[in-house]
Amino acid sequence: MAKSMTSPIKQRDGSYAIVLEKAITSPEELKKIAEVMEEFGVKLVKFTESQRMVIVGIDPEKIEEFCEKAGVKPAPATGRGVRSVKFCPGKALCTLGLQDAIAMAEKLAKFEGMELPDKMKIAVSGCPNSCTEPAVRDIGLMGKKDGFTVYVGGSAGRKPRIGRVLAEGLSMDEAAEIVEKIIDFYRKNAKKGQRLGEFIDEIGWDEFEVGVLG
Repeated sequence: MAKSMTSPIKQRDGSYAIVLEKAITSPEELKKIAEVMEEFGVKLVKFTESQRMVIVGIDPEKIEEFCEKAGVKPAPATGRGVRSVKFCPGKALCTLGLQDAIAMAEKLAKFEGMELPDKMKIAVSGCPNSCTEPAVRDIGLMGKKDGFTVYVGGSAGRKPRIGRVLAEGLSMDEAAEIVEKIIDFYRKNAKKGQRLGEFIDEIGWDEFEVGVLG
């Protein structure tokens, strides 16, 4: 079986898990997914740190059939590339929200699954409370009164680090454009297996800033 960002993830017991695209759903969709899970004998569902549903304990040969019947699609969950964008309710639903995190995440969804030198995690928060922890993601967008602040180079893994502010006071379109430039510059210049923060450390902040912002 070829390995890709949407490949099933092998479990200790020999079964497989798949991560679904769904971050926002409805009771009707949940009922349909649950019914298909029962039909396929799947007994466990969990959620990733990026708020995606994980169907655990499925036959890898039946994944395509499962997804078709349930009306779902696998999400990028492993491998070197852009993972599912993590986002909070933002001002569309949260009383503390300052910016529309949901709409911002929808703009960035086009990058999900894009192959890169290493994995890239993106998070969007609608306010400085940072429920999605944008400051410790490769790219983080934090909503403030004057727009979005973009953080780069953060990580919450084995070598935790706080990202650095690249730009502030951005509109949704401006923030999306900056993210695209970051990804493009990183994709073209970083070494295989080098996370964004490590890449920035190697070339230096000034060179990175010029490479992205011009």
